[in-house]
Amino acid sequence: MSYSVHTPIVGQRRPSPAPEGTAPRPAGPPHLGFRPDIEGLRAVAVVLVVLSHAGITRFAGGYVGVDVFFVISGFLITTLLVKELDRTDTISLRGFYARRAVRLLPVSTVVLVATVVAAWFWLPATRFTSISLDALFSTFYGINWRLAAEGTDYLNATAAPSPLQHLWSLAVEEQFYLVWPLLLLAFWARRRVLVALSVLVVVSLAISVQQTTSAAPWAYFGSHTRAWELGIGALVAVAGGFLRRTPRSLAALLTWAGLTAVLVAAVTFDESTPFPGYAALLPVLGTAAVIAGGTHAGGWGAGRVIGTAPFRFVGKLSYGWYLWHWPVLMIGPLALGRDPSVKTNLAFAVAALGLAWVTYHTVENPVRTRPWLRRRARRGVALGLILSASAAVLALIAGLLTPALPTGPDGPDLHAEIAAAADPRSRLTEVIAGSLGAGKLPANLTPRLADAGAVKQSPRIYQDQCHLNYTQTRPAGACVYGDPDGARTMYLIGDSHAAHWFPAVDAAARNHGWRLVALTKAACQLPQVLVHNEVLKRPYTECVTWRNQVLQRVARDRPDLVVMASNDTDNGGLIGADGRTVARAGNQDDPLWVRAWQQTWRRLDGIPMLLLQDTPLPDGNAPECAAVNARRLGACDRRTTRAISERGRRGLIADAAQASGLRVIDPTPWLCGRGKCPIVIGNTLVYKDNSHLTVAYAEAVAPVVDRAIFPRR
Repeated sequence: MSYSVHTPIVGQRRPSPAPEGTAPRPAGPPHLGFRPDIEGLRAVAVVLVVLSHAGITRFAGGYVGVDVFFVISGFLITTLLVKELDRTDTISLRGFYARRAVRLLPVSTVVLVATVVAAWFWLPATRFTSISLDALFSTFYGINWRLAAEGTDYLNATAAPSPLQHLWSLAVEEQFYLVWPLLLLAFWARRRVLVALSVLVVVSLAISVQQTTSAAPWAYFGSHTRAWELGIGALVAVAGGFLRRTPRSLAALLTWAGLTAVLVAAVTFDESTPFPGYAALLPVLGTAAVIAGGTHAGGWGAGRVIGTAPFRFVGKLSYGWYLWHWPVLMIGPLALGRDPSVKTNLAFAVAALGLAWVTYHTVENPVRTRPWLRRRARRGVALGLILSASAAVLALIAGLLTPALPTGPDGPDLHAEIAAAADPRSRLTEVIAGSLGAGKLPANLTPRLADAGAVKQSPRIYQDQCHLNYTQTRPAGACVYGDPDGARTMYLIGDSHAAHWFPAVDAAARNHGWRLVALTKAACQLPQVLVHNEVLKRPYTECVTWRNQVLQRVARDRPDLVVMASNDTDNGGLIGADGRTVARAGNQDDPLWVRAWQQTWRRLDGIPMLLLQDTPLPDGNAPECAAVNARRLGACDRRTTRAISERGRRGLIADAAQASGLRVIDPTPWLCGRGKCPIVIGNTLVYKDNSHLTVAYAEAVAPVVDRAIFPRR
């Protein structure tokens, strides 16, 4: 996170005496010494983050604690750099980066190594390769970009959080400090720096606002969209001389108003708040107010509370607590076989504070105060390089050592069994029945659990950009498959729950000599609705645009058949004509879904249509369940009544579809039998995540899908 203001400066040049006859240089702000209010503000920040992550709904917006840290860091680091510039006319870059390495890397390396080792023992093996990559990216402070890229991937949107995910904030800071000392050197003169900083803050904030509405993951994790927060802290540091002229009563009021702003953000924001964007102004400016007012608030400022011993104690441990709390919350319940709950999470959070106390006294404080390291900057740099290289090597080796899973005898080759059957549907039913209550994973499982999330387990239309992501609205090409020269044409349209049937529908089209046009889009259902997108954190207008274009194309082409499929769930909720989310209490929005589907069907009136109902869903991430229950796979079987989401709505839509002349196909018998739905059928993994079919399964059941689309007379 950030230094204390009184952190010693390593490798600093001594000032040269001023030549005779020259006027003395105007004094910059004096060294402020230890600020107990800032130490306490750190405590406020880390407590808010921990309470939010522990699931305390009252503090759902506690993630703003990270923004508080950014402002504190910008202020403290810039204070040190400005002091050095005032004394020496330069900045020892080697000394600066040595201090960062000595301050941050010893503890973060301990936490990273401990997390990787704990993940190997207690987290599902399917996640270990990804976690080792997170460790590698964290070592070089690049995990924020990895998380941003994954956050825009719809198929990763529901993946379990990485136990190293919280290190994104450290990555943002270090990317900022890679260039900030250089900018200070380039622009040094207090007024020029104020202008340059102001430009940086305005530009970064503008990008943050724009990307929060258009590319939320990049806005949240990006250093370019967070730089303004560190810049605000830096502005307070550079303007320190002016701030100390503030009347004491006004300065005290400023600290209380700022602290109130931070707490208001923490209790009023939640996961649906578009963030950072404009919303981040509240905690950021609030923090700046606490720091700025605290320079001259005296005993009546907020420091009267947050500068007390309990706050200072937690603030002193805040860096370690921040590092430890998230891995402990992610791994602790699994290690002890406990179901996560608020009480359990709070207990683990306290345990993480204990670990922070231990590492503070055994690693953090002893290393950063060691005279041998403080005397020579190059020693601090060397320590940083050694720690980073060691962590990187560990991450690379760990990626090659995915924990092995126990396997049993081979299972029936589902693809071969269905392909050879005279009645594919009956044979599939038999294999499903034989797969219920299974023991060990079959030795010939396809795809392997570790490969379930690989690119090759996404249908071809993903690589061809015929399945669009959140922000795309037009496919890359014509998206023609099946038999491109076929005399008859079939369309497959819908969201990702239509896309995962593509391998089977494509095979059916080829078998019958039909052209297939496949047009699908992430989380974009076909009924004429506007939904709130939980990833973009705003109305999903791109879905409306894409859906209108697709329906216009279908209506113009007049194909021989349209196969449509969509997820039955609400995403982030329907948005009504008044711009508000429609209440779900009592399934009030079910009739709206039915009417929205009817509007879609009317736009394609006269074209043969087939509604392929939604797929039964596993209970959470299927590959992870299989990894955790590799010796008793039947534990992952889910009751059919629970696997089918929105049963009431599903029935209403099916009735309306049949009344409108559509054929309706229920795929439940293709995945479930005897009241349960297994996640492995024969030798084939059914789901690649918590709702999408693997390519292997869609290809295996292609003959069944073929006969459903083209029934034999």
